[in-house]
Amino acid sequence: MAKIGPRRIAAFTALWRAITQSRRPGSPGIAERLRALPRLLGSALSGRYPELSRGKLGLIVLALAYLVSPLDLIPEAIVPLLGLADDGIIALWLGGAFLAETERFLEWEQRQPVVVDALSD
Repeated sequence: MAKIGPRRIAAFTALWRAITQSRRPGSPGIAERLRALPRLLGSALSGRYPELSRGKLGLIVLALAYLVSPLDLIPEAIVPLLGLADDGIIALWLGGAFLAETERFLEWEQRQPVVVDALSD
């Protein structure tokens, strides 16, 4: 059986905190967060949004790739319970990262000055 260590406890704690904060009145819903993802990625990659480093973005991409890759089936074939546990931990981390990063991005976006296009008149 998989041992529950400090990293797993931290992952569960971070996800729980992100879920409870995302359920506050006035917090963005899942649909709004999903619509914000392309803007978040574009702003992060262009350097306009400094809160999401390329390193963390790389970790998110690697975690997604691991969950959908055929290599992920190896632990499930050898030790099914442990294989599912590692998927659960990665999915928890991704869920927490999604909630935390989109919350931060949407708050950052609201603080940005509104640019009025003078040519639109």
